[in-house]
Amino acid sequence: MKTICLYFEIHQIIHLKRYRFFDIGTDHYYYDDYENERSISDIAERSYMPALNTLEQMIKEHGQYFKVAFSLSGTGIEQLEMHAPQVLEKLQDLAKTGCVEFLAEPYSHGLSSLANEQSFARDMKKQVQKIEEYFQQTPVVARNSSLIYSDDIGAQIAALGFKGMLTEGAKHVLGWKSPHYVYNCNIAPSLKLLLRDVELSDDISLRFNNAEWEGYPLFADAYVERIARLPEEEQIINIFMELSALGIAQPLSSNILEFLRALPACAKEKGITFSTPTEICMKVKSVGNLDVPDTLSWVDEERDVSCWLGNAMQREAFQKLYSVADRLLIADDPRIMQDWDYLQASNNFRFMTTKPSNVGLDRGIYSGPFDAFTNYMNILGDFINRVNQLYPEEIDNEELNSLLTTIRNQGDEIVIKDKEIERLKAKLAKFESAEETSKDKKSADKKAPAKKAPAKKKTDGE
Repeated sequence: MKTICLYFEIHQIIHLKRYRFFDIGTDHYYYDDYENERSISDIAERSYMPALNTLEQMIKEHGQYFKVAFSLSGTGIEQLEMHAPQVLEKLQDLAKTGCVEFLAEPYSHGLSSLANEQSFARDMKKQVQKIEEYFQQTPVVARNSSLIYSDDIGAQIAALGFKGMLTEGAKHVLGWKSPHYVYNCNIAPSLKLLLRDVELSDDISLRFNNAEWEGYPLFADAYVERIARLPEEEQIINIFMELSALGIAQPLSSNILEFLRALPACAKEKGITFSTPTEICMKVKSVGNLDVPDTLSWVDEERDVSCWLGNAMQREAFQKLYSVADRLLIADDPRIMQDWDYLQASNNFRFMTTKPSNVGLDRGIYSGPFDAFTNYMNILGDFINRVNQLYPEEIDNEELNSLLTTIRNQGDEIVIKDKEIERLKAKLAKFESAEETSKDKKSADKKAPAKKAPAKKKTDGE
């Protein structure tokens, strides 16, 4: 039986302000608060809230039949907390339905997986804690920023305990293979991979309102019919996109939400179900390894990381940023760590790209890639100075490694102690339950009427 896995990404750019060379050392605040509030409020009104309300209605109409998954970046959550808390409240309502799954992704929506394994692990763990805090779910399926993936990244994700991962069904990786199966990581076989169907996803997120597209106008019944006509053995249909596609990339006037709302009824007629990523990972066996030695993503025609690291400016900024990554593993300054999260965000490097793209790139305050590079490097210069003041470069590698080893050992001890606490809690709960049952039984015995002794039978001599 075919099943659709519908997934939406929620992330919000943190806009940096115009920062001059002469601000270095005097101004430690890097953000354009007005633009951040304006942009998140706009996207919440035009996209997030209408789309989430529609998904809520779909769940009410179809119950447990319709399911959907989300991932939110930590930096995106912070922006929603400040400027659009109604979006988080709506997501919490959806979480309570039992039809919504939340995935894990890097807190910063950054590129740490390409630079520093320990930073990447902390980024993922930090976001898992945020998801648990807001939605009372512990993610078991992960996705990297922009679906970035390689064999090595898959191994890192598997080492963190995740059971599955989302990535791109890129043609240069799949070759003759289909994205409509479950695969597994080449060097960590326990990690299952769900691959985005590029065409079906982009028909909604990129082409839906394009009157020059040969598939225009796209109707829900025709869309589902295409899925139903796929070979019988191709059962997993992964449709992944940004939530902002509904309302921003494809305006509400295009009837994009009406199309979305009609999908479950059309799918049900064809015997097609909806599943969450975890359900698929737990129920469906892998058909084999997926060999991805080079990094891929869901961005641009190349489906690689060249939009972030394709030119010398981007690589210089990237290397300079992560030159302090190990020092920040011992950092305990909240302001430094928040700046670290925001400066890692992938859009900071995307603004520096010199590549042509089929998808329009809004560079915000920047006139071009060199302007974006200059502004970012000025901010980075001030940030690194602050890091060096707190954790001086004079700390030699041996001392730094010793501190990092201590931190890792403490982390391992905390995990072991947490497991022991959970075990003891479970044992205590079991003991208390048994004791309560015993008390209830004694109480019931006391309240029960005493049985009368049987009357003594008279004998002939009495």
